Amino acid sequence: MEAIILSSQQYTDLVNRLESLNRKIEEKQKSPNDTFLDNQEFLQLMNISKRTAQSWRDEGKVSFSQIGSKIYYRMSDVQKLLDKNYKAAFSSKKRNY
Repeated sequence: MEAIILSSQQYTDLVNRLESLNRKIEEKQKSPNDTFLDNQEFLQLMNISKRTAQSWRDEGKVSFSQIGSKIYYRMSDVQKLLDKNYKAAFSSKKRNY
């Protein structure tokens, strides 16, 4: 094993860079519910057309933010949409006819 000797300044710089990287990683790992999707990402995620997304917005089925012509969806609102329309599976018991 090879030993590497660092000056105290080099060591401090290395530690500071590691802490900076750690902060950036933690910021990227925010809760998925805090993540925003743009309209294109939403269309791909839900596998729907632009018109369907527009209808859902008009009908109040999904919340959104609009800045100019750009539309954004909060991931937690997409989850609410899916949860609200969730249908539980029927009983798996065998039926005798």
